[in-house]
Amino acid sequence: MSIFDNLSFGANNTGTPAAQPTGTQTFSFSALPESLAQMQAMPEAALTSPFQTAALTVCALCAYAAVPQIGLEMLNFLKGPQPLSPMQQQFLRDRFTDGKHIPFSYFEGSISSNNYTPNRPFKVTVKTNPYSYQNEGYATLYLHSGGADSDRSVQLRRKGEQWFLWEQFLMVAIRTPAAQDPWA
Repeated sequence: MSIFDNLSFGANNTGTPAAQPTGTQTFSFSALPESLAQMQAMPEAALTSPFQTAALTVCALCAYAAVPQIGLEMLNFLKGPQPLSPMQQQFLRDRFTDGKHIPFSYFEGSISSNNYTPNRPFKVTVKTNPYSYQNEGYATLYLHSGGADSDRSVQLRRKGEQWFLWEQFLMVAIRTPAAQDPWA
C-alpha cells in the first residue's frame, strides 16, 4: 500500500535528471519517494546542485500532502543543518488544510482542468533567471505551477559542496481544481 493511495497518485521511487539548456533542468521520477530513506537513496539526494534540492522539495511537499510526518522528515533533510522552524511548520499545516493538490501542480501535465493529476513519469522543471545568483552562497530557482500564471521560487543555500533548502515559496494559492470549482 502506498502513502499516496488516498491522493490517487501512487508511487515508489527512483528519478534521474535530464539535462536541459543552460539554466534549466528537468527531473523525471518514475515514482515519488514515500519515505526519507527512499529520498536519500535517490541520485538527486546528493544535493550537489541547487536544481536537485529544488526538485526534491516538490517531492517532499507531495509526501507532506499524503503523510505530514514523512514530508517533514524529508523537508528537514533538505534543510540540512537548520530544520524547519515551528513557524515554518505551522505555515505548512495552514497551507495543506485545503491545498493538498498544490505541490502536484508543479509536475508536467498537472492543471486545474484535470484536478492537478500529473503525467507519468513525474517531471518537474527547475530554472534560473538573471537574478538567481545575486547573493554569494544562495540560489533562487523557479518552478512553473500548472495552476498559476507566474513561476514560483525556492531559495537554496550552499554549505560546502551541497545545496540546502533555505526557503520555499511554492505553497501559495493556485487555481481551484475543476472538481472543486462550481464555475467549471
